[in-house]
Amino acid sequence: MAVPFVTLALNPAIDQTVELEALRPGAVNLARGATRHPAGKGVNVAACLADWGVPVTATGLLGEANDAPYRALFAERGIKDCCVRIPGETRTNVKLLDRATGATTDINLPGTEPEPAALEEALAALHVAVGKGTVAVLAGSLPPGLVPETYADLVGLLTEQGARVVVDASGPALAAALEAPVLPHAVKPNRQELEGWAGRRLADRAALLETGRELVARGVRLAVVSLGAEGALFVTANEALVVRAPALQVAASSVGAGDAMVAGIATGLADGLGLAALACRATGFAAAKLQMPGAQLPGRAAVEAITATLAAEPVA
Repeated sequence: MAVPFVTLALNPAIDQTVELEALRPGAVNLARGATRHPAGKGVNVAACLADWGVPVTATGLLGEANDAPYRALFAERGIKDCCVRIPGETRTNVKLLDRATGATTDINLPGTEPEPAALEEALAALHVAVGKGTVAVLAGSLPPGLVPETYADLVGLLTEQGARVVVDASGPALAAALEAPVLPHAVKPNRQELEGWAGRRLADRAALLETGRELVARGVRLAVVSLGAEGALFVTANEALVVRAPALQVAASSVGAGDAMVAGIATGLADGLGLAALACRATGFAAAKLQMPGAQLPGRAAVEAITATLAAEPVA
């Protein structure tokens, strides 16, 4: 029997978060400290799903020279490790956390181009892990050498296998997935990513809703637009709801909150939740992650307590 949740990370990264009193571009900045976490959107989603208490398989590509943090993460969380190792190192992304403003500046490296045989092995592992009823999450950037249609092609194949596919991507990879004959069951762009796809600024809720409905009209069953401190917009063919983010103190960096939201969406789909309940759970996942460093949740009870305080409001 297939594991019900599967994630794919083709271009993961070790996140090095450097904490600064205040970021001063062009000047010498003295760091308060730094932490390193095995990451990548697909890995982060898998970690949050494991914290929620559901079985999850992680697939994708990892550099064999520095995979120890990933092996430790998978073992600690009980995540089934089906990632293929490739020569060299998994890239490191630097996050500059400005404590004065709370903003994070990302410096992301491109990653390593995989050999065709390694990519084929990784995608074969993905297909083996997926079965009827699986929720499959394709998340993050593509490494150099892969065509933008990579996710689009996978959505079609995984849907044929009976999976519901959630895509969290941006740029050409997202555009290709939304132009394919078979569309993802759900997508979760943030405002900037949705603006990139739409080719225009989406300054207010009406513009966001119009564009979300355009995604649904194309064939996406659920379009979620994450809006940071404003919460998130959830759109289906029959409903449109917004859930406001709770007023919680951010104990760590906001990095990974979107990935936690994707994990919440995946569990909501698996549990057959109505849109309002799914929207509150997904927002609860994202808010709960803000209380923790790295890609982790504080436990199911804490997530449920936050979720219980949230309300989904209709949007017209």
